[in-house]
Amino acid sequence: MRKFLTGLVLIPLGVLFIVFAFANRHLVTVTFDPFDASDPLAGVTLPLFVLIIAVAIFGVVAGSVATWFGQRRWRHTARQYETDAREARVELADLRSRWESRDTQRLPDLTRRAG
Repeated sequence: MRKFLTGLVLIPLGVLFIVFAFANRHLVTVTFDPFDASDPLAGVTLPLFVLIIAVAIFGVVAGSVATWFGQRRWRHTARQYETDAREARVELADLRSRWESRDTQRLPDLTRRAG
């Protein structure tokens, strides 16, 4: 069922991608020289669809990195809570073992008093 749903989504997206690529295959020149557009120093000529897809991929990656850095504080806080919880579990286990050993030492005293 999952493969069917994946195919149901990916096949139309693939067809859309191919149609987009054929519709936008004319060449464009991308330059980073704002002063001389006729003779660009740092420029590249490529199909328009490649440029659009590369910019979209760059946007997704940049957004992911920004989100990851933005959540750094929350990851640190979660890590601190996990450390605190681990220490609390160790302390609880230690207290339980002390309490159980205390109870086993008291039981013989209680039986002697009753007897």
